[in-house]
Amino acid sequence: MKKSWWKWLAIALVAYTIVGGLLLEVPRLVILNESIRNLYFHVTMWFGMIILLTASMVYSIKYLSSQNQKFDIKAVEFANIGILFGMLGLVTGMLWATYTWGEPWSGDPKQNSSAIALLIYMAYLVLRNSLEDEQQKARISAVYNIFAFAAMIPLLFILPRMADSSLHPGNGGNPGFNYYDLDNKLRIVFYPAVIGWTLLGLWVATLRVRIKEILLKMINEN
Repeated sequence: MKKSWWKWLAIALVAYTIVGGLLLEVPRLVILNESIRNLYFHVTMWFGMIILLTASMVYSIKYLSSQNQKFDIKAVEFANIGILFGMLGLVTGMLWATYTWGEPWSGDPKQNSSAIALLIYMAYLVLRNSLEDEQQKARISAVYNIFAFAAMIPLLFILPRMADSSLHPGNGGNPGFNYYDLDNKLRIVFYPAVIGWTLLGLWVATLRVRIKEILLKMINEN
C-alpha cells in the first residue's frame, strides 16, 4: 500500500481534473470563453509528454553508458507513453483551435513544430522495429532518442517564438497564460492536472516496463 500511494494520488488528481475542469468556474475571456477549460487537458498533457520524454532520454544515456537492457526497455516505454500524450495534446489542441481560430489546423508555427517533433519521435519507433539484433536496436535507437529530444526542445520552445505569425499564446509576440490571465481559478485545477497526468503516464509506462521485463526474463530462462 505504501509503495502505491502515488498511484492513488494519480487517480485522485486525474478525477479532480476531469470534474473540476468541466464544472468549476473559469474566467470569461474574449474569444476563449468556455474553451479555456481545454487548458487543463491540452497544455497539461504536453507537460506530461515533456517529462516522460525527458525520462526516456535519460534512460537512453544510461543504457549507452552501461549496456544494461533494462534501461533500454525503460527508454522505449517512457517514449511510447510520451508520444501518446503528445498525440492527445495535439488532438485537444486542434479541437481548441477549431473554436478559437476557426479551423483545427491553420499552419500555425507552433502546430507545425509540434507535428514535426512528434513525427521525429514516431520515426524512433519505426527505427526500433526495423532492426532485428537486440543490441544493435538498443544502441542505435538510444543515440537517435537523444538527438530526437535535442531536436524537440527548439521545435517546441524556440522556433515558434521567433515567428511573427503565430496565434498561439506565448508565441509570435502573444502573451502566455501565465502572464495575463492564469488566475487562481485556473491554478487550482491546472497544477494538479499537470501532476495527475504525469503520474498517470508514469504509472502506465512502469506497467509496460514490468511486462517487458517479465517477457525478457522468460526468454532468457528458455
